[in-house]
Amino acid sequence: MGVPVIGTILEAGSKLIDKVVPDAADRQAAKLELAKMAQDGEFREQENQLKAITIEAQSKDPWTSRARPTFLYVMYVFILLAIPFGILGVWYPEEVKSASAGMKAYLESLPRELYVLFGAGYLGYVKKRSDDKKAIITGSAEASWLSRLF
Repeated sequence: MGVPVIGTILEAGSKLIDKVVPDAADRQAAKLELAKMAQDGEFREQENQLKAITIEAQSKDPWTSRARPTFLYVMYVFILLAIPFGILGVWYPEEVKSASAGMKAYLESLPRELYVLFGAGYLGYVKKRSDDKKAIITGSAEASWLSRLF
């Protein structure tokens, strides 16, 4: 539950309390209790997020805690390569064009299905890991085979 949602709930609850509770002191006490409940819920959500991060970081398998960042690092390398290629392009424009044309040709030669498979697998992995972490944190269900693997 994000902060805008909590603000909306507090506002709606406050209006409802104003209509339902006739005594001003009781109204203030009810509004205070509503604010405490909202704050407790927000703190619990943040605590669960921190638990998930901690559980993943404490994993014995380095790949478990590094899979998503590793993918991002690879993407960063590709993006950052634009800087030296741009600078080299000033002195060696033909070579840079040739290198980028070669990379483009290689990436286009890979079948579309491979990109789809990678994307589906990556998104599925992320979703399953998130579900497993939620199950471990809340204790609501036994973790799936994926979390027992890692």
